[in-house]
Amino acid sequence: MRKLIAALAASVLALSTAVAQTMPPPTVAARSWLLLDATSGQVIASQDPNARIEPASLTKIMTAYLTFAALREKKLTLNQMINVSVKAWKVDASSSKMFIDPATPVSVDDLLHGLMVQSGNDAAVALAEAVAGDESAFVFLMNREAQRMGLKNTRFANPHGLPHPDNFSTAHDLSVLAARVIADYPEFYKIDSVKSFTYNKITQPNRNRLLWLDPTVDGMKTGHTEAAGFCMIASARRPNGSGQRRLISVVLGTNSDQARTQESQKLLNWGFQNFDTVKLYAKGQAIQTPEVWKGSANSVKIGFNSDVLVTVPKGVAGKMKPVLERNDPLVAPLPLNSKVGTLKMMVDGKPVLELPVVALEEVPQASIFGRAWDSMRLWLK
Repeated sequence: MRKLIAALAASVLALSTAVAQTMPPPTVAARSWLLLDATSGQVIASQDPNARIEPASLTKIMTAYLTFAALREKKLTLNQMINVSVKAWKVDASSSKMFIDPATPVSVDDLLHGLMVQSGNDAAVALAEAVAGDESAFVFLMNREAQRMGLKNTRFANPHGLPHPDNFSTAHDLSVLAARVIADYPEFYKIDSVKSFTYNKITQPNRNRLLWLDPTVDGMKTGHTEAAGFCMIASARRPNGSGQRRLISVVLGTNSDQARTQESQKLLNWGFQNFDTVKLYAKGQAIQTPEVWKGSANSVKIGFNSDVLVTVPKGVAGKMKPVLERNDPLVAPLPLNSKVGTLKMMVDGKPVLELPVVALEEVPQASIFGRAWDSMRLWLK
């Protein structure tokens, strides 16, 4: 199953390359950037997506992810009161804080708002201690989760993103992390759209200025250090046919708050205006029912084990023509989800996408007599 998913991902990557050749991306004033269609899982365009950067407060997205996991697993509750440690209180006084105090317990819900809305480094430490007991144990969990997500060029050294030589990531890895937060914890992701939050009688605005400028933007996080520059991950949902489509932009290393906002908006608008996301096939949809030899059944339904969605330049979807190449003859036993062929999507006679086609049902071997009969038929064929 994992090999087939990897093959589908590789096919989408090939389509991304083809898209890049037909639709020049905009000029983005950033060190590196990436635009992901989270609906199809396809990278639409990027520049230096694997360049190592300091993630600054974008680190807090992983801190939030692990806290969301603890909430889902009932290890914490939103109303649970957390005692504030001196370490959390004393975190870099010159950095962004929500101003928690060791004398006053604070709820997990308030800490999450302080983390994602106010970008509080003190909130990050307090949540790390609440989830894992101490900061170092939480950092271990962060890196274990990064490895599980396949973030090969990411390492975390703390839960807040203050400068450290062992705290680094890339535009590609951060886009994967952002997409996972939205897909895995939609009920908690909504915190990212809160425009301001008041704690300890101090009101601070969300640093994601797109929340005021673009009503389709509902997250996700900004970051800034001297080394990292001004960074932003932004996500927006807009209509796509009868449904909705989500894009995630990652813009790293701009020279100002205004620049990261403008460049993120530029990328999102470009992606929505110039591309469509289309559903080619549904999970479990039989695209053919070919003959099976030496099996307990004479035929098998074939198709895909997940929905097949692709992002293409506007006007291209109607030109795509499917060409199925089967691994004939199909001989039993055929396990469920075993690869039985390849579907190529052609545009103007050229393949732009290749998809692995699988058996949608298991076909065991026939009896010895049935196998013998089909062997003779195959020999005469």
